[in-house]
Amino acid sequence: MIKMAVFDMAGTTVNENNVVYKTVQKAVNDAGIDASLDEVLDVGAGKEKLQAIKSVLELKNINNDKLAEEIFSRFKIMLDEAYATSEISGQPHALELFHALKQRDVLVVLNTGYSRQVAEGLIEKLGWKKDTDFDLLVTASDVERNRPNPDMILYAMKAFDITDAATVIKTGDSAIDIEEGRNAGCRYNIGITTGAQTYEQLKSGNPSFIINDLMELLPIVEQE
Repeated sequence: MIKMAVFDMAGTTVNENNVVYKTVQKAVNDAGIDASLDEVLDVGAGKEKLQAIKSVLELKNINNDKLAEEIFSRFKIMLDEAYATSEISGQPHALELFHALKQRDVLVVLNTGYSRQVAEGLIEKLGWKKDTDFDLLVTASDVERNRPNPDMILYAMKAFDITDAATVIKTGDSAIDIEEGRNAGCRYNIGITTGAQTYEQLKSGNPSFIINDLMELLPIVEQE
């Protein structure tokens, strides 16, 4: 029986038109490093954003923590500006699925490579309410290690006294989301094609399923 469903935010449950990764790209480009959006998505999708920047630099054979921190500081300012003017919405059927899961006594957890400040700002902009629409938010700020380490999922499990990861599923739009779920021991680790990565990129994470719409998750939960 599935007790908890863990969802990534941007690209999975939140539609923000890749503004985060476009902002990562711009911050990197502004530092004089030529990186395409495809390259940023390929190596950075799903990661805590400082780590995403470091991964882009490593792709360009640059290993410079000071430079990465400088780009990250600029990125945070740029992201605040971008979110202030960007159109943000829930992904199709996100709330419908959340409510259907909660009616089936499945906990709904949001987890993200965003900081808590950014994630809570997004949720406020969406108008989503804790306990009504979702049960818990876990962010990169809340744990010591980020994806693909399983710490955010383990944090959520501990919050609800869930000891068996085989009662948990994870859904995300990047291979690193899928790896995070596998490392936590989740029953199913599901890729979704609505966000950062393509079907083939998701497949590289060895998912249990790849879906194209959030409501496709419901039959997977109900088969248990």
